[in-house]
Amino acid sequence: MSETRKARREAATRRGLEFIYRTARDPENFAAYGFDYIFCLHWIASTSRDAALRRDARRMAVERARRWRSEHPAVPEDADAETVAQAVFGGLSADRLGLRDAAFRRGVRRAAARVSAEDLLWFDPAAEPPPADLPADCACGEANPRGRKTCRGCRRRLKRVSRYEVWLLALIRSYLGERYGVKLGAGYADAIRWLPVMRPYPPLSDGYEDFIWAVYAVTHVVYTLNGYSTYKLSPRWLPAEYEFLKDSLDDVIGLADADAAGEMIDSLKSFGLSDRHALIRGGTDFLLATQNADGSWGDVEAEDIYERYHPTLTAVNGLRDYAWTKRALVFPDLAPELRRWSRARTRQGV
Repeated sequence: MSETRKARREAATRRGLEFIYRTARDPENFAAYGFDYIFCLHWIASTSRDAALRRDARRMAVERARRWRSEHPAVPEDADAETVAQAVFGGLSADRLGLRDAAFRRGVRRAAARVSAEDLLWFDPAAEPPPADLPADCACGEANPRGRKTCRGCRRRLKRVSRYEVWLLALIRSYLGERYGVKLGAGYADAIRWLPVMRPYPPLSDGYEDFIWAVYAVTHVVYTLNGYSTYKLSPRWLPAEYEFLKDSLDDVIGLADADAAGEMIDSLKSFGLSDRHALIRGGTDFLLATQNADGSWGDVEAEDIYERYHPTLTAVNGLRDYAWTKRALVFPDLAPELRRWSRARTRQGV
């Protein structure tokens, strides 16, 4: 990589980090997404190769984590599923930044035990694979039970939630719960065991919704197995996922989706693709060309700040260099299962 290109990448990464922190300091934004902001900042701080980026992201993360701790001293006894999940996000990140609170974690554990897997994950991964019959929220506000095709309130036809979106939620929450020592509806092994069932992944030609949610599900298979960019992975462990990401990156770039592209680029890097690879070079060029004037990525007109800081996080992740320690799995006990699923795929000729 030329020095000029490297300098452009580093400058874009720095501007993106500053945008994330600037918006995290807004009280309204932080009230809504503080738990996620500190997770994002800690992710950059803990896995970046660049020492200055690592240092600055950690300073930002610790400052915001202190604020989050002060605003969330305890978990309400009657906490709902969303509150419990957010407490795990925030509590885990704060602990890893050195702001440990054992009493808070015990409270989260008690609250989580009172919430069902269906409320936390939309289904029970210990009992069934990600379902395809969950209705999306109706515009009229009516809550509809699983299996409904028309709204029981206004009779509108209901859209279904992609089973890949359902699986994505289960992967994220079960992983974070496991890392924090809190069961969020199911263990991570319960969620990842459906990986063979979710293959093959749908191409864009089969429809946008399933395709894009499959992209995010696959990147989070990567994240939850490599510890959110702590380790590299072998393509032999996840051959279908590796090929899907490689085959789909150009489609996502064609959709001008920086959020998904950033996740795909850093996932492919974790599989060993270097900055010299054509896919990484093309993805990097796309991200550099689509950064907004304020340092962000995504739609500058978006009302929800999540749609601004999250694409910025994923673009930063796609552009930055990683301090990989080794090739490994966060959960080494899953290695035999991954090998078995890989062999089964080979026998099927896929």
